[in-house]
Amino acid sequence: MLDVRRLSLLRELDRRGTIAAVAEALTFTASAVSQQLGVLEREAGVPLLERSGRRVVLTPAGRTLVTHADAVLQRLEVAVSELASAREGVGGPLRIGTFPSGGHTIVPAALAELARRHPALEPMVREIDSARVSDGLRAGELDVALVHDYDFVPAAPDTTVDAIPLVDEPMYLVTSAATRATGRGDTLADLLGPYAEAPWITARDGTTGHAMAVRACQAAGFQPRIRHQVNDFRTVLALAATGQGAGLVPETATAQGPAGLVLTALPLFRRSKVAFRAGGAGHPSIAAFVAAAKAAVAAGSAAA
Repeated sequence: MLDVRRLSLLRELDRRGTIAAVAEALTFTASAVSQQLGVLEREAGVPLLERSGRRVVLTPAGRTLVTHADAVLQRLEVAVSELASAREGVGGPLRIGTFPSGGHTIVPAALAELARRHPALEPMVREIDSARVSDGLRAGELDVALVHDYDFVPAAPDTTVDAIPLVDEPMYLVTSAATRATGRGDTLADLLGPYAEAPWITARDGTTGHAMAVRACQAAGFQPRIRHQVNDFRTVLALAATGQGAGLVPETATAQGPAGLVLTALPLFRRSKVAFRAGGAGHPSIAAFVAAAKAAVAAGSAAA
């Protein structure tokens, strides 16, 4: 009989690439992970791993087993959700991940709604980049998370995570009145091209926001000259308003822009979703958060 916990380790190795990364994510030692994977190979009766230089890669049998592990772990998540539904009420810890702008727009209103409807629930919020959410969900560090993707940076297919759409919003170019360029047209090249030589403000390197800004500029025909790297859109607005550079922000971030800020709508969108482990949609706590997040978005749209 194959052990589910060892199947999970094999799946993490497939996703993270190295035994050291698996050990760090799951707070094991590398030797413990290697030992457990060795036991799994003996249980399977065929080689699951092979050395490739300093790395360990999955054999064809190992990759096949990962596919089955995804299905098994998803069914277990469904079972956990159904058992939770059989209990009275919605309560206990709920570990929530969020990207920064969601943390000060959607999350506070969603938590207020949860407190009103489910006072026994104990939400715990952690800021995390969308690119790292699936790792956090699989490792059990998160139960649910707000995530987003952009045009030019679509979410990679991930069979271990399910997501429910929350809101699509246009992106805006933000500049100061003093540095505003005069251009014609409505394509990215028309709108961003005049700022090809200007300094730019982007999110930190390695984030989806950074990749979106760089790729949008490249699509407009130039490589941005990045001066500032900050993840907080409010800081981007403040810097742009004082002439420190051009930046890209989603519509929800523009509600209270500082004086001197110029907003230009772009043919570019951010799509926000609620993500959770595959099979977990029926869990009462997750369903409660999804409903609260949708209510928060609806209230924000009505107030705009």
